[in-house]
Amino acid sequence: MQSKVSSSLPGKTANPLSALFNWRQYIVYIAFVGVLVYFAATLSDDGFLTTYNLLNIVRQTAIISIMAVAMTFVMSASEIDLSIGSIAALSSLTSALALDADFGIIGATVAGLGTGFVIGLINGLLVTKVVIPSFLVTLGMMGIAKGLAMWVTATAPVPILDKTFVYLFGSGDVGSVPILLIWTVVIVFAGHVLLRKTAFGRRTLATGGNPSAAAFSGVNVSRIKLYVMIGSGMLAGLAGMLYAGRMHAGRYTFGEGDELSVIAAVILGGTSLFGGVGTVIGTLIGSLMIGTINNGLIIMGLDVSQQMIVKGLIIILAVAFGRKAVSR
Repeated sequence: MQSKVSSSLPGKTANPLSALFNWRQYIVYIAFVGVLVYFAATLSDDGFLTTYNLLNIVRQTAIISIMAVAMTFVMSASEIDLSIGSIAALSSLTSALALDADFGIIGATVAGLGTGFVIGLINGLLVTKVVIPSFLVTLGMMGIAKGLAMWVTATAPVPILDKTFVYLFGSGDVGSVPILLIWTVVIVFAGHVLLRKTAFGRRTLATGGNPSAAAFSGVNVSRIKLYVMIGSGMLAGLAGMLYAGRMHAGRYTFGEGDELSVIAAVILGGTSLFGGVGTVIGTLIGSLMIGTINNGLIIMGLDVSQQMIVKGLIIILAVAFGRKAVSR
């Protein structure tokens, strides 16, 4: 069955020479190095290359990177999830409330991941069974989840006093290595293997590339889309727990605007907005590049609004180049 799917998956026949020098495979790495060199040269006297600042970039981008791994699968399947930031906010609160009710770390983990699972399941069922476009489903769910996050605690934060939870989910260090970096490496590695080395990954790419041909080859397209939406919800739930651990509280404001950063990282990394092409490693580099740009702009004195303009421009340019590549 696996060989049947692999041999008959849709795709454009490419010239071997052009495939070898496919710019989309390498441009994000070149751009990332260019960004590092630029900020290192212009901000050399402002501490950009210090160990403290570089680790700070890792901490700032870790949660975005984790959500972006899930978004890579979603977009590879030609779907999108706009509810991830709101899921993260709600999950931060459900895990914090579980700790406050003395359910312990296990209870808090079940609450946080369970929140993401349930919302991801609802999103997936609405997309696959009711056949509503994922853009509309998750846009509506973004409002629902954010409203629930505001309502469940009347917009008040829920402090987290459990030191073990705080250590494991965001604030701890293993030696000099931030725990957030460890979480990122584990999730990125697992996502890369799942997308590149397993039948599920191949079927996800086939589903996004040509769902009709994939279904003809024996791929359960609806099931694949359901699974990637559930996975997106659960990793958004984990992101909420990491927010809560890092900030020592659950808050409804966590995750605001993360959709823009996550989508920018995924597209910039080489995953096609139109499905069928995905790379988890590229997504990580895209996330790090956006984090590096944000960090550099902050050191240069630019405010949040100007950073949002830059991220918006990055998305537009990345999609434009991606569409040009697809048309070829």
